[in-house]
Amino acid sequence: MPAEPLGLNEHSCDHVQLVFIKRHRGPSLTQKTQVDHVGRAIAWLMLGVTGGLGLDLCAKEILRTYSLPEFVLARSVFGLLVFLILAPRFFGGFRMLRTTRLGWHLLRTALAIGAMFGFFYGLSKMPLVNALTLGFTAPLMVTALSVPFLGEHVGWRRWAAVVVGFVGTLIILRPGSGDFSFASFTILVAAFCYACQAITARHLATESTLSLAVYVVAGPLLCAIFLIDGDNWITPDFTGWALMSAAGICSAVAWVGFINGYRGSSPAILAPFEYVALIGGAIAGYLIWDEVPDRWVVIGAATIIASGLYVVYREIGLKGNVEL
Repeated sequence: MPAEPLGLNEHSCDHVQLVFIKRHRGPSLTQKTQVDHVGRAIAWLMLGVTGGLGLDLCAKEILRTYSLPEFVLARSVFGLLVFLILAPRFFGGFRMLRTTRLGWHLLRTALAIGAMFGFFYGLSKMPLVNALTLGFTAPLMVTALSVPFLGEHVGWRRWAAVVVGFVGTLIILRPGSGDFSFASFTILVAAFCYACQAITARHLATESTLSLAVYVVAGPLLCAIFLIDGDNWITPDFTGWALMSAAGICSAVAWVGFINGYRGSSPAILAPFEYVALIGGAIAGYLIWDEVPDRWVVIGAATIIASGLYVVYREIGLKGNVEL
């Protein structure tokens, strides 16, 4: 976690210092502190978005040649190695793996299996921008799930935005048109699992970044080992190893960014900023694989993004209004 500004919040001040700040520096200082706090969380999240997009690009290319279990195995091994190598210097050492919240970690591990296998299976079967667009229903799910699981207030306007976002999903899928596939379904399941992971990160706010990342990797790693056999294993060439190692590094970067981002501020504020990856994915899909989204995907994506941005407007622009 990034360090808090010295002396500017209840957790880092003694009582006298806190009273002095509130009485003599006024509410503007508190507001500035909150803005800085949210700003740092957004910066962490954008680091995670960058790493996640890099992972998706590597995965799309890898899955053209290698099987899904092999990719998940390599991605998990390389990602785990990155964390273990950096742990002594940047994550407080291996003692930070100690935890008293094993049940929560096991839940996150199960969610990680669903999120990883579901999304990357779908990614291997459809254009990148289509997969990312369906995956970006997750921020709307985060907003909805933050009510029952975090006790956050989501007013009727934000609920309406969530509903509009899911209408955008239906526009993309066009049920009854024959375009809805098992791959689309697995990505929606993955989005739900990812949204649940974002929520549980707030419940584990006292856990170290290292424990949150390492335990989550273990589930997909073990599952991939179980699924690997002689029929779905191809020994990678130099390009394959390079892509798989890059995927692992990007995965580690994404986890650090997302974990610190979602622990630092409300998921309802942060989640819509992930839409930046959708723009990058659309550009990359066109430049690398000549993928051009059809008009329904564009309309649906625009609807989902617009609803997500409205959630941000209601949460930040009207902060303090009971009608949020």
